[in-house]
Amino acid sequence: MTGAPGDLAVEVRGLEKSYGELAAVRGVDLAIHRGEVFALLGPNGAGKTTTVEILEGYRRRDGGEVAVLGLDPGHQRTELKPQIGIVLQSTGVDRYLTVAETVAMYASYYPHPRPVGEVIAVVGLEQKRDARVVQLSGGQQRRLDVAIALAGDPELLFLDEPTTGFDPSARRDAWGVVKNLAGLGKTVLLTTHYMDEAQYLADRVAVIAAGRVVATGAPAALGGRDSARPRIRLRLPAGLRPPDDLGAHVGSDGAIELVPDDLGRALHRLTGWALEAGVDVGSLEIVRPTLEDVYLELTGSAASGGADGQGISEEPASAPVNRRLGPRVVRRRR
Repeated sequence: MTGAPGDLAVEVRGLEKSYGELAAVRGVDLAIHRGEVFALLGPNGAGKTTTVEILEGYRRRDGGEVAVLGLDPGHQRTELKPQIGIVLQSTGVDRYLTVAETVAMYASYYPHPRPVGEVIAVVGLEQKRDARVVQLSGGQQRRLDVAIALAGDPELLFLDEPTTGFDPSARRDAWGVVKNLAGLGKTVLLTTHYMDEAQYLADRVAVIAAGRVVATGAPAALGGRDSARPRIRLRLPAGLRPPDDLGAHVGSDGAIELVPDDLGRALHRLTGWALEAGVDVGSLEIVRPTLEDVYLELTGSAASGGADGQGISEEPASAPVNRRLGPRVVRRRR
């Protein structure tokens, strides 16, 4: 997704944050366009949480420039709060209110809230409108979390690992909710550890490791995925190998692998040899680097210290932050 330079929901330049001698964020640059779903990826302790909390206005930065919806969250937090919604990993809403009562209560905190019925429809809880929170499934409660964040009709939503602990069906349902948000024109910044989630939801992703952004781009093109040479993989009977001129080798799992310069020629040569030799190549597959492959390659050295040995093992427990959305909605640290 593209946008004009003046059409940015989030603009970050040279962001820095340290805890004592530990540099948690070291020169992060980000540009997120309005209406974009943007995923921030990175291993635990890479600086994701610190970065997001600075953008939300809940943690002060040490250096750099930050603009969120045209405001500086470090100095204009009061003006910014009504324009953002935050979906935390855990929330503490009243379990005995109904869905509609809960959304209405949070909507009442904002000057120009979205109609309660519309919010409930966006997150797909129409049939649970009059159900009490305690009666909701885990996936339905997560939908309610999103509804709470939407109650004030914010322009920008922060989703903090929105599907952690979900079963596959609940995850897909949650993805549908995020797609609905994008359809409303909302800007969404999500953090996630699931590569398939980022691949499905995000227009663009940024990978952060050891406090630095190491790559930014569309999921399909990140780290040169779109231009990387594909591999051919297949399994053959023990002791049988393709012709030497194909340059095949045995992978770590025992499968035969080829990385040809010309995929078409290699496939023609390989299948021709298999027909002549009477070899079954039903297991043959063409593999391109996945987003997870690229992510692991990008974060591997940085997460373990990188070139300068300044890797971060975890964010300091000595600097906790509670991010509140009205009463009793707080972040619970893992």
